[in-house]
Amino acid sequence: MMKVLDPRVDPEGEALRLAAPLATLNGAVVGFIDNAKIGTERFFDFVSDILTSQHGVREVIRRRKPDATRPVAQAMLAELSGADAIISAIGD
Repeated sequence: MMKVLDPRVDPEGEALRLAAPLATLNGAVVGFIDNAKIGTERFFDFVSDILTSQHGVREVIRRRKPDATRPVAQAMLAELSGADAIISAIGD
């Protein structure tokens, strides 16, 4: 007999809601949160180039967490508060 465990925890607090999509990326400021894994920086280099050269993104703000196991610090979120959109990604 095999026992399958559910690794999810019960949700805490209010349910999260997705922000409304941007009408356009032209002139937008996009923030990146890097989880500090090996492939993330290179991936963000690639995405940043596409966003600025092909979609008119005005500015990209990049921040890197100390490591992948920690949540994003409030100070880092504050630094990204002026962004129109934020991309958080992982890489290995």
